[in-house]
Order: sequence, then structure tokens, then C-alpha cells
Amino acid sequence: MRRSFARRRFQSMYDISDEDLTFEDSYRDSDEDVEDVEDEDDYVDDDDTDLDFTDVVAGKDHKKNYEVDFVVHSIEGIVKNQDDEVTHVSNILGIQKQHTATLLRHFHWNKERLIDRYVEDSTEVLNKAGVIIDNTKTSKLIKVPGFICDICCNNDEDLDTLALSCEHRFCKNCYEHYLTQKIKDDDGNLRILCMANDCNVIVDEETIELIVNKDIHDRYRTLLNRTYVNDKEYLRWCPVPNCEYVIECHIPHISLTSIVPTVECVCTHRFCFGCGLPDHQPSICVLVKKWIKKCDDYSETEDWISTHTKECGKCHSNIEKIGGSNYMTCCKCKYEFCWVCMGPWSKHGTSWYNCDRYDEKTIDAKYKQAESRASLERYLLYYNRFANHEQSAKLDRELYNKTEKKMVEMQQISDLSWIEVQFLKKAVDILVQCRITLKWTYVFAFYLARNDQTNVFEDNQRDLEMAVEQLLELLEKPIEAEIIAELKQQILDKTVYVGSHREGLLEDTAKGLLESRWEFQVDIKN
Repeated sequence: MRRSFARRRFQSMYDISDEDLTFEDSYRDSDEDVEDVEDEDDYVDDDDTDLDFTDVVAGKDHKKNYEVDFVVHSIEGIVKNQDDEVTHVSNILGIQKQHTATLLRHFHWNKERLIDRYVEDSTEVLNKAGVIIDNTKTSKLIKVPGFICDICCNNDEDLDTLALSCEHRFCKNCYEHYLTQKIKDDDGNLRILCMANDCNVIVDEETIELIVNKDIHDRYRTLLNRTYVNDKEYLRWCPVPNCEYVIECHIPHISLTSIVPTVECVCTHRFCFGCGLPDHQPSICVLVKKWIKKCDDYSETEDWISTHTKECGKCHSNIEKIGGSNYMTCCKCKYEFCWVCMGPWSKHGTSWYNCDRYDEKTIDAKYKQAESRASLERYLLYYNRFANHEQSAKLDRELYNKTEKKMVEMQQISDLSWIEVQFLKKAVDILVQCRITLKWTYVFAFYLARNDQTNVFEDNQRDLEMAVEQLLELLEKPIEAEIIAELKQQILDKTVYVGSHREGLLEDTAKGLLESRWEFQVDIKN
């Protein structure tokens, strides 16, 4: 199941008429789509029934190697999923739902493991989970004559009291204060125990709802939802702040070395389901992790120092050579030495030529320095291109404002409608997508071993870069009435060309990963 953003993909791949889609349909989920998500339990991403090119979709909309199936769930859908699982397991085990829910949370929602262990030894399971099954002992507020709360020592005759199935009774006020503090603390542990010493009976959700106010219970429910999603390997929250949608994607962790599971939330944020970072196709997660660490690590500074400097033979200070002469004087200790052999300059009177004589230690040091320099220069080459596309993507986003002005201008000096000038917006969308893809191609290429397959990958990379720059040139052309029709056709053609090249690069790379065709300079299994 794939998101309905296939509509935008088809517009970029095929020259579908702009009249078929509105501005909102092209660039964000329509209000109708959002309402459907809110009304339904799950947001299923394969609904294109509102479009008029069903036959085209049937022929073209097959899953590509770089695409994965996923579903977007609303909070209501997540709650319903929990309720369905509780009901299902409750029917199998024949116990009350509130006890089943406690058991499932104890087993981190692993239904199969819970059922197996429960069948083997239900008593042990119940004891460890803090559950006492006794249908005659239900949590309810009652008044007990002569009762004195062991915590606050209140003996008011009108005092509401509560006891769990363990029969440890306390007043409602003490329980409410206790539960409220536990829920507010939010230490990640929702196993709220009975207030009695050495009692491991869990306070179930029904009891919490009975005692605390609505705001506290809503917070507790939110925490339950959070732990449910975190416990499920195939569920992940959308990383956008304040976004409350959950993505379901059944890609096991072991497959992350052969696929980049890029998903898209209802809020339109695209990210990797495997690591949670923004979309980094075609680089797999392990390469991205190594690259980020390499960029952030201080070892790169150390590499520069080892490549461009040498240590003083006396005080061991790092010295950089900025002149042409090999006669060096340490600014710190005034030690005079030869930059070539690092020996004392005093011995270079008439025997300076000794520097050119073979010395195994000196030659090894030079080789190591040359290797370090070559490694650093290679890293800087890829990093500069990576950073350039990253910066270009940010600048290209500013094109949206310029493009909107051009769209208005194009309307004013031609007979084109607002719908008909949307091709400019779509072109910028494709441009930004390609910048992000190109950025991560340099990470992928950096870790590739040099062979014929690498040459093919870099050729595709270069072709896409050239096409992107050509599209950018077209978008930056001034709007003139006499060339609008020609410019529109050029931009439409180039947009399709760029989009197809991007998909081709991603498709070939993903296929190579699945076939284990690519060879890397690092171990991607660990």
C-alpha cells in the first residue's frame, strides 16, 4: 500500500494535463483527504479512485525496487489497534480485558509470547505481571465505616475508599494524588503499583480512569499510546514535532543493508523508517550513520593536522610549513631542523644531500603522510559536493517564493489560468527532490569500492546533476509573453526528464543492493 502522493509522481513522470488536478491536489493532501484520515481508523495510501487516469495507474503504478509498502495511522487508529489486540487475546485466554491489557504491556505487546507463556504457567505469568484474576474483586469507590487511611490517617465517615484485587485499601484522595504524580513524572515506566509496601499488583487503566481527572487520564492514555508504538518494531512516530501520525512499515532491521525504507506521513514529511532521519535515498542507513559520525568526529581535524604539519623534534609542537625553504626554526623552542628529514639543521652543513639518501623509517613516514593526505583530499572532495547540494536544496526552496511571483506574472501577461501555470511549481518540487537525492549519492559513492559498477553509478550521478542544472536555468529565465508557450514546453519536458533520471538512478541503486551487486570499502553488516 502506497501513499496517494503517487498522483504527484505521475504528473512528474508523465505529461498529465494540469486541469486534471487542483493546486492543493498537486502539492499537499487535500482537505477531503485529511478529513478521511480523521474519520477512518487507518490512513491507507493506495486510494487514487478520485483520479481520471485509472488505466494509466493500472499499467504503471507497480512498486519499484526503492519503494516500500506502508500505512499511516491516526491516534484513533492506534487506540483501536490496541483494543482489537486486547479483545483478541482476552477471548483466547478467557480473562477480563483490563487484565489482558496489563499482561500485553508486560510482554511489550508480543501476543504470541504471552499466549505461549500463559499456557505453560499462567500462575507465574500473572505473578510477574502483577495481576490477580478474581472477578469478585473489582475496583470501585465505596465508603467503609470506621475506615482509617494508612497514609493520611483520615477517618471521615463520608470518605471514598478504593482497594485493588490485592485488597489493600486507601482513601480516594491519597490514591488520586499518588496516581497523578506517577503519571506526571513520565519516567517511561507505566507499571504503576499498588501503594502498599511490597505489593506488585498493577493499577489497571479502568481504575486510573475511575480515580484521576480527565486531563490526567488523557495524559496517561497518551503515554500508553507512546509505549505501544515504541514496543512495536513495525511502528514509528512521524518525527515532525507535534505530528500525531504513526507509520506502519514491515521492514525488518536485518533488511536495512539492502533497502532504504522511505515513507511519507500525512503531513508530507518524507523520512527513513529504519533510522528516522529525513529521506536519504539511495544511501543505506549504515552508510549514513558512518558518514554523520565522520563529519562530526574531531578525527578529521586530526587528519588535517597529520597531513599538513610535522612535530618539532625537540618540543613536539605541531608546525606547518608556509615557506619554500626546508630550513625550519620552531617558534616555541627555537629548535633548528630540516623539514625534509626532520634532523638537526646543524648537521646539514656539507652533508645536506643525506636527506635524499634512502632511509626506511623516513620513507615509511612519507608514505603514511602521503596516504593520510590522499585520504583527506578524497573525503573533502565528497564532503564539498555533499554540502554543496545540501546548500543548493535550501536555496532552491527559496525558489518557491520566486516561482509563485512568476506564476502570477505569467498569468497577467498570458491567457493561462492559475491551474495551467502549476507546471512551474511542480518543476521546483522535482528540483528540490533531486538535490536531496544527489546529496546522498555522494555518501553512497564515498563508501563504494572502485570498480566498473562504481563508474556506472557516477555516470548516472553526473547525468542527473547536469539535468538538474539545466532545469534550474530554465526556471530562472525571465518571463516574456512571446516565449511563454515555448518555455512552458521546455520546462515540462525537462521536468519529466529530470524526474525519470532520478527514478532511474534510485531504481538501479536499489536493485543493486537487493542483488548484492555493490561492493563497499566498509563493513555494512555491523
